[in-house]
Amino acid sequence: MHVARKWALWLWLLLPASVGAETLPDASPLEEERPPRREWAYLLRLEAMALTLRSKTGEDEGFMQMEPTVVVDGGATLGLNLGAPVRWRLWNGDKGAGLLRKEDWDTLSDWGQWVRFLRLGNEATPVALWAGAMDSYSLLSGHLVRHYSNRGNPDQHPAGGVLTATAGPFYLEGFTSDVLGLRLMGAEVALDLQHLLSGRPSRPGRYALALSAVHDGRRTDGPSRTVTLAHLDGTAVLVARRDKASGFEAQIFAGWGGRPGEGGAWGVVAGAGVDAVSPTLDLRARLEVRRQHGGFRQGYFGPDYELARFQAAGTSGLPLAESTFPQGSSAFGELLLGWDAVHLGEVVQRHLLLMLGVEAFSWGRVDANGRLGVQLFQRDLEVALQAVAVGVGQPGARYLTAGEVRWRFLRGRLYAVAQGGTRLSPTEEGTLRPGSFASVGMGADNAR
Repeated sequence: MHVARKWALWLWLLLPASVGAETLPDASPLEEERPPRREWAYLLRLEAMALTLRSKTGEDEGFMQMEPTVVVDGGATLGLNLGAPVRWRLWNGDKGAGLLRKEDWDTLSDWGQWVRFLRLGNEATPVALWAGAMDSYSLLSGHLVRHYSNRGNPDQHPAGGVLTATAGPFYLEGFTSDVLGLRLMGAEVALDLQHLLSGRPSRPGRYALALSAVHDGRRTDGPSRTVTLAHLDGTAVLVARRDKASGFEAQIFAGWGGRPGEGGAWGVVAGAGVDAVSPTLDLRARLEVRRQHGGFRQGYFGPDYELARFQAAGTSGLPLAESTFPQGSSAFGELLLGWDAVHLGEVVQRHLLLMLGVEAFSWGRVDANGRLGVQLFQRDLEVALQAVAVGVGQPGARYLTAGEVRWRFLRGRLYAVAQGGTRLSPTEEGTLRPGSFASVGMGADNAR
C-alpha cells in the first residue's frame, strides 16, 4: 500500500504551488462527479488577477496576470494539465524591463511550466510516467529526497519527471527535477525479497531492500560543486490487512547512507510507520530516529533545497554543498492525511488535506514544513495554507509562508481568489533577497 497510494498523495500535494512562489493553483481541477460510462472529462479555466511583488527594500513591481488552464482526464492511465501564468508589467521594474516578466521565461527550463501535470500509466501498470511541477515529492523511502519542490526558487519553473517500472521482484523509481535541464537526478530500486525467494506473493512488498542514489550536477546559476548521496534501506511489513475498499499496514524500517567519495560522511536511520486507506480516509504516518556524521543528513534534498543550494539557512552565507552540518542525532515525524465526507475517489478533491513534517536535532535545531487545505460550504470556499521553517532555534533561521482563499459563486462557474505570502529570490551574487507577494482576481471554469 505504501507504494500504491504514493501517487495519489503526491498528486494532491502537488497542486498547491511551492512556498515562496507567487501562485497556488486550485486544489480541485476537476469535479469528482461524472456522467456514467464517460471515459473522458475535461476542464477549461481562465484566471485574471492583479499581482504585486515586493522586495524587503520597499521596491515593488505590479503585473496583470492571465492564467489559462486546460485539463484532460482520459481515465486511469492518461491525464494532462496544461497552463501557466503570463504576467504583463503594469508598473516599476528594473531599467529596460520588458512588457513580460523576463524571469519567468529567461531559460529553456522555464518553458516546462506549461506542463503542470502529465500522467501516462499508473501504479498498476508495468511502466508509468509522471511529469510536471514537483511539490512535496519524496523518492520512495524518502531518506534522500523528502517533500522536495523543484519550484522553491520563485524565478525557476521547470517541469520534473518521474518514471516507475516493475519487473519481477524489482521496482524502480527514477526522477529528474528538470526534464529540459537534467539538473537534480536520482533513482531508487527496491527488491521484493519474498518474491525473489518464493515466487510472487499475494501481498507484494512485505519484505524489501532498496538502494537509492541522488546526484546534483554542476549548474550555471548556483554553486559549481556537485553533490551525490546514496542510501540503503530495509523494510518489513508487520501487519497488513486489505479488502477491496480499505486497508491497513504497519511497517518497521532501518537504513544507512553516505556521500560517496567523502570519508566520514554517513548516517543511519530506524523507524516505524502506518498506512491506512478507506473510501473517505487516506493516512500515512512515520516516526524515525536518525544519526548524522560528517555533513551527511537524511532528507538532504528537502522543501528548502532549491534555495539552500544558493545559501543555506544559518549565518555562514554559504551554499548547502559547502556549508557544514553538525553531527548528532534527530527525531523525525511525518503525517499525510486526506479526508472527504463523501468519497476520496481518484480525483484530487478533499474536504481536508494535511501534510506535516518535523525534524528536531539534538543540538537545538528544528526544521518543519506543512500545508493545510480545507473545503467548506459545499466546496464553494477553499482555503490553503503552507509554511516552511528551517533552522528554528539557531541564528539565521529561515521562514516562508503562503496562503490562498477561493470563493465560488453563481453556481460555481465563477470564483474570486486572493493569494499572499513571503518569498526569497536568488541574486546574481548568490545571496537570497527577501520579499513578498499578494494578488487578487477572478476566474471562470466549467468545473461545475
